[in-house]
Amino acid sequence: MAIIRLQSSQLFLRLTASNLRSNLYSAFARSSKLNSTFFFSTTTAMASEDQIKDSKILKWASKDGEFRRKDVSVKKPVLFLLQSQGKSTISKDPNATFSAEKGRYHLYISYACPWAHRTAIVRELKGLQDIIGLSIVDWYLGEKGWKFSDPSETPGATIDPINGAKYLSELYFKADADYDGRYTVPVLWDKKLNTIVNNESSEIIRIFNTAFDDLVEPKYKHVTYYPQDLQKKIDELNEWVYDTVNNGVYKAGFASKQEVYENHVVKVFSSLDRLEKIFAENKTGPYLLGDVLTEADIRLYTTIIRFDTVYVQHFKCNISTIRSNYPAIHKWLKHLYWDIPEFKDTTNFEHIKKHYTKSHKQINPFSITPLGPVPDIEPK
Repeated sequence: MAIIRLQSSQLFLRLTASNLRSNLYSAFARSSKLNSTFFFSTTTAMASEDQIKDSKILKWASKDGEFRRKDVSVKKPVLFLLQSQGKSTISKDPNATFSAEKGRYHLYISYACPWAHRTAIVRELKGLQDIIGLSIVDWYLGEKGWKFSDPSETPGATIDPINGAKYLSELYFKADADYDGRYTVPVLWDKKLNTIVNNESSEIIRIFNTAFDDLVEPKYKHVTYYPQDLQKKIDELNEWVYDTVNNGVYKAGFASKQEVYENHVVKVFSSLDRLEKIFAENKTGPYLLGDVLTEADIRLYTTIIRFDTVYVQHFKCNISTIRSNYPAIHKWLKHLYWDIPEFKDTTNFEHIKKHYTKSHKQINPFSITPLGPVPDIEPK
């Protein structure tokens, strides 16, 4: 049964959510033997303009219609502690290679990128603004990768005050001259050793969670978003939410074959239904795990805040919207955005909407950015 109503010259189609999703799931559900994940990244390393033109920056999907996340870590930074993974951590130990020090580290992010957004939120939640610097790339992702822009050119963006780089790729080559991977955000940079400490968002937020506790103001010192007694539950949530929601929207949006798209978009909404049930049945608090805000909420937020504004139209995740069909998730989202400043202050809808619609020309060749939804997020 569908109810159609006209309001403010806009046509709203409201469908009985459970029946609609049930029918779509049974019609479109597909089994997938492929473990495909998304990389929110830029272009491969280049030695010439011709190589740049031939790069696969805008060729997200493989021949089978799937796209897969790849390891984007720097492989040969001599000073990295975990050379087998190309990633490292920061320690409270003053004798460690990467020791926690005020002003030593700098974070490079994109406001558009949900993975980088995680790190910006935790940086503020932990009161690290005066301890770890921040630079923000332009929202546009071109064939040369993320670029730095003067805020007079692109409001919200910054230049690179640390290395004077024009493109993020320069940092990767400064850390490793032979680097041949992708130039992704976030990047946690060490100004003392002139290298990348880590470029994996899930690891950076845990670094921020504890490594600088001896340097932050007392009110932040014992705040943790990965409490020991909830770690198992957080890890379990993160695993399926990442695969089917955080990354699921990209697997649907960048699919180049109909059956691949249908397979992944159905999984997105199946998991949204699962999350809705968790929130609706939670009687102990407003968060995924009750009355405690954890990294599971932070990681989910950066996808849900982009869902109605971008993923519904741009990635064709349009079976329903958060604001119309998921009241419990919607309530949680509005609480985080309107009641906790660190979430709102790091959310830039202009960067989000322009990046997806003007950078992904294989999806939107004329780079037209939709005006809706209006508003970007509804009031409480």
